[in-house]
Amino acid sequence: MDERAYTTPLDDPYTADPADAEQNKVMGILAYLGILVLVPLLTAKQSRFAMFHANQGLILFILWIAMWVVWMLPIIGWIAIFGNLFALLLMVVGIINAAGGKMKPLPVVGGFTLIK
Repeated sequence: MDERAYTTPLDDPYTADPADAEQNKVMGILAYLGILVLVPLLTAKQSRFAMFHANQGLILFILWIAMWVVWMLPIIGWIAIFGNLFALLLMVVGIINAAGGKMKPLPVVGGFTLIK
């Protein structure tokens, strides 16, 4: 038996309001496309759905920048190849979730919160 402290499905931090998700799917998708994460951050602040995906997109964007810096380092730069492939995979998963109206955390990075 699952004894959650949530009283309604919308109290669950990973349950999207269907109307909010439908209205902000494009913002959720844009959040995963690099610098375009700024679009939902600046224009959809009122949307819990868009901010959830903007948070995850921002984390992936920071990961991408970190991998770019690692790429510049001698000897260990090859590690960036794996980091970029991992970020690309997470980006695709995030876009699929946003397009499907889901607020599902990404593996590994989904537990970090930069935007509340």
